[in-house]
Amino acid sequence: MKAPLLIATLLLSSYGVYAQKKTVSQKVDSVLRLMTLEEKVGQMNQYNGDWDATGPITKDGDKQNQIRKGMLGSMLNVTGVEHTRELQEIAMQSRLKIPLLFGQDIIHGYRTTFPIPLGEAASWDLTAIQQSARIAATESAAAGVHWTFAPMVDIARDPRWGRVMEGAGEDPLLGSQIARARVIGFQGKRLGATDAIMACAKHFAAYGAAIGGRDYNAVDLSLQTLWEIYLPPFKAALDAGAATFMNSFNSLNGIPATGNVYLQREVLKGKWHFSGFTVSDWGSVGEMIPHGYAANNYEAALEAVSAGCDMDMESRSYIVNLAKVVGDGKVSITLIDDAVRRILTKKFELGLFDDPFRFCNTQRAAGQWDNQENLAIEQSMAEKSIVLLKNDNQLLPLSKNTGTIALIGPLVKSIRENLGFWSYQWPDDTARIVTPWSGIQQHVSAGTRLLYAKGCGIEDTVTSGFAEAVAIASQADIVIMNVGEAPDMSGEAKSRSNLHLPGVQEALIRAIEATGKPVVVMISAGRPLIFNWTADHVPAILYTWWLGTRAGNAMADVLFGDYNPSGKLPMSFPRAEGQIPIYYNHFSTGRPAKSDSDLYYVSAYNDLLNSPRFPFGFGLSYTQFSYGDISLSGPSFKPGGQLTATITVTNTGKYDGKETVQLYIRDLVASVVRPVKELKGFQQVSLKAGESKRVSFTISADDLRFYNDKLQYIYEPGEFNLFIGGSSSNVKEAKFALQ
Repeated sequence: MKAPLLIATLLLSSYGVYAQKKTVSQKVDSVLRLMTLEEKVGQMNQYNGDWDATGPITKDGDKQNQIRKGMLGSMLNVTGVEHTRELQEIAMQSRLKIPLLFGQDIIHGYRTTFPIPLGEAASWDLTAIQQSARIAATESAAAGVHWTFAPMVDIARDPRWGRVMEGAGEDPLLGSQIARARVIGFQGKRLGATDAIMACAKHFAAYGAAIGGRDYNAVDLSLQTLWEIYLPPFKAALDAGAATFMNSFNSLNGIPATGNVYLQREVLKGKWHFSGFTVSDWGSVGEMIPHGYAANNYEAALEAVSAGCDMDMESRSYIVNLAKVVGDGKVSITLIDDAVRRILTKKFELGLFDDPFRFCNTQRAAGQWDNQENLAIEQSMAEKSIVLLKNDNQLLPLSKNTGTIALIGPLVKSIRENLGFWSYQWPDDTARIVTPWSGIQQHVSAGTRLLYAKGCGIEDTVTSGFAEAVAIASQADIVIMNVGEAPDMSGEAKSRSNLHLPGVQEALIRAIEATGKPVVVMISAGRPLIFNWTADHVPAILYTWWLGTRAGNAMADVLFGDYNPSGKLPMSFPRAEGQIPIYYNHFSTGRPAKSDSDLYYVSAYNDLLNSPRFPFGFGLSYTQFSYGDISLSGPSFKPGGQLTATITVTNTGKYDGKETVQLYIRDLVASVVRPVKELKGFQQVSLKAGESKRVSFTISADDLRFYNDKLQYIYEPGEFNLFIGGSSSNVKEAKFALQ
């Protein structure tokens, strides 16, 4: 018994007074020297806590004993001060007393649920998005969480893929800026602060390009597209200080990402000098077996660790096989040491070696349980996320003194549906979540009469509730409908081939519209849906995503004009599934269609318009904005110089409002074909009714760079089109040249 006691004493000394004088690297080395190979492999092993899961759970009644033996470095889906403290105390019984890391999917809030990430992206408000992540970190850190598996920074051009709801949409520049905001929000001023958690940029890489939009499917794309479209948000997350990266489930050009040397060793840890650690996605090390890339878990462990995967989430491939892989001489111990050094470094940076229980504070947890300031900020974020898609004859905003309002639809009195996928269930959800019904009820005057009919369920195929709904609508001065998806219709493993409004919901809208009453439709969903009849016939449409804890208040604020909607779409909305993938920054062809009516012997559908139903960057306001002509500081500039583009934006309506002014460019002739438009900047400007402001953008040669056929990141002299406007399809145009 003397040897273990001596080791523990020496180790604790290194954490104490003398350790204060050491660098983190020196502290890590002092621990690493004391570790056996089996203990090192243990640090690379992560288990689920059995409370919740996103994959097949391996029931294991011996987990606590494995923690005591130092066979576990991290656990996921363990939250709450009591749970995390209990398990951390067991870790303190291990030989070296190395603390556990507790990870959790904190995707869009913890106790306070914010809008889904795609909804937040529609705000284009980077400060608000950062603040949302900051609050999620503060609340979850108070509950014992050290590490979130967010942000998801995958570019998504295919709304059939259910995980579009987790990301920022289709554009690499917008996605990069949002990735940066979320990483900074989660990690705060520094790792180790008790209101900060480690961010995890996922899923590395190109997961959003899954063939057919089918989750977990293969990805086959050019390296040029990988570097230009899919990698920039990951690089932005890294530059913002992301502590960890998560591998994706997919194969990329035939190689599973978890075993992909090019992605992990050459790009991430090589070219980009990433100093954090990588974690597999749930079971993705072992899933290289059904991929056909490894014959068994021994080979899977060998491929993953060789490629640079530092931690195995739940597949048990490392804990069972990795020591043997090393013993057989298949992998050098230096690779193991590198992985463990990266993991231990983060544990030191979090301060867990100094105090393993520093995130287990009941007083701090209680202070975040019902934080009213957080709820107010959530409501503001929800308001900013709503996108006004249509408002014929300025039907909106509604008067709070309207005589009778009929509220119709399957989501009007919904509760948890307002939170969407990747949200947490709490015992007091029924009392805490603001439904559309209660939000509207609180906003209208005492003299307003509210009527209600459900009409149908979300996935109903029968119309038995229509008669009651039509009768209710007929009594009203105006009808507000809330339709859309259930929370389990968008998210992981929620790919859909049919993106139309589920069930008979659009038929219900038809029946209500036929009453002749003015109709406002709110669509709550996790992805772009298809609702062509509604878009053609209903006068007012709000896209309300899944807005979070105070969804009903945010909806009511927008409906009745307390907040003028300012959201802009982060993804193109298709007219039909046959258009997918559809995105604004596509290439031209040798036979481009000149317009939607130009259909024959050009690149077009004969039975469908080429354009999306609603384009990227689109979103209306209760006021109107006009754009003047673009003024350039000169007709051309040289590398090393700059060009300034200025435009006057005027609020020509009667309401104060906020406009997101968007800058796009097109490289007209290049050594490789370039997109018809590329977003290069955006600014949000608030204008009072009748007010004008000049908005300027500065362009350098770096903004004109692209990857050529040799993957060189270059710019080329030539002519460019420059566009400024309120969406990707409604812009003013100018020309300039790079000399």
